[in-house]
This record gives sequence, C-alpha cells and structure tokens, in this order.
Amino acid sequence: MPVTRRELVISASCLALVAAIGLPMPAHAEDDVDMAKVLEPSPLGDIALGKKDAPVTIVEYASMTCGHCGHFTNDVLPIVKEKYIDTGKVRYILRDFPLDNVAAAITLLARCQGGEKYYPMVEMFFQQQKNWITAKDMKGAIFNLAKQAGFTQESFEACIGDQKLLDEVQAVRDRAAKEFGVNSTPTFFINGERIVGALPAEEFTKIIDKHLQA
Repeated sequence: MPVTRRELVISASCLALVAAIGLPMPAHAEDDVDMAKVLEPSPLGDIALGKKDAPVTIVEYASMTCGHCGHFTNDVLPIVKEKYIDTGKVRYILRDFPLDNVAAAITLLARCQGGEKYYPMVEMFFQQQKNWITAKDMKGAIFNLAKQAGFTQESFEACIGDQKLLDEVQAVRDRAAKEFGVNSTPTFFINGERIVGALPAEEFTKIIDKHLQA
C-alpha cells in the first residue's frame, strides 16, 4: 500500500522500524538482469557520478537506515570513486529503496537538494548514521543535520511533506522489487550482475575489474 505524507512521520516510534547497524552482512550473487532495463529512466530521474559512457555502470539500491549501505558509502565508495569513477572507468547511480518511514524522509531531503548537492547530503547522513538513528529525538537530530545543508524548519517540513516526490520515490522502489527482484539493501547491479549485500572493498573492486576486462 502506498505511503502518504500523513503516515510519513518521524518520531521515537520509528525506532522500531529502523534496521540495525552492525558489521556488513555476507554478500551473495543471484540471477543477473538486463542492464538496459535497469537503466530505463523513471519520472524521478537518476543522479549519477562519473562519465555517461564509462565501460562499467553500477546501480545501487540503498536505504538510508541500512547499516550495510552506510558501510558501503563510508568505506567502499571512496575507493571506488578514486580508482574507477574519477578515472572514467565507472558510472555510479544510487537509487533510493527506503525500507521504512525514516529512510523515506531522509531520501526526500536528499532529493529536495538534488543535483550536485544530492550525494553530499546522502554521504553526510550515512557518516552520521549511528548518531541520528539512536537519538531520543530522531526528528530533531535529522533536522539538525538538514540545517547544515541549508534547510530551514519551513523548507524541512515542506520537503518531507511532498507527496508527489514521495510517490516518485515509491515508484522507483516498487519497480525495483517487481521487475528486478530487489528485496533487501544494499543490492547492486554491475553491468547486469546482481550482488546482494555488503562486500569488502577488495572483493567489490575485483568484480569491477572483471567487467572492465570483459
């Protein structure tokens, strides 16, 4: 059932919905997909890092309350950026797959920033994840971080109450689940190869290298 902005409330009660933060879960590969299908545009649109014609494209489905997604963004993605994205070998696309209302609200905040501010916003929330996710006043903690990105109380409330944007985020999530079988985060598609769960940087880069050599 679609979530409405009335239901998208950030409060202490949301703590029960939030995924636990811990060590990365073991990853496993499942069936591959047609990457051209994965890359078909949605009304929400993609915000990408790297050259459009890079030989390898990575699409990650992630939730802002997912500890394993935080591990990837904080510990693995910087290595991928330096070695592959900045050198024109990889194009990276993060797609929002919120697992709960808190993740959905933070997704909306990052999307309201948009453009070049989207990834810095995502990275800030993942870097501070262990702090805001355990805060007694979760909404206050999230707002304090959002203020650092330029949000006022008014713009903050307007963003997390944007039903049209929420519907577009849900459409991306629903399509990923129905068409590509995404049911957990993080899930990666690397030139069509599916990787479910977290991997150490060394193993993740080996997969990239394999596709670069293909």
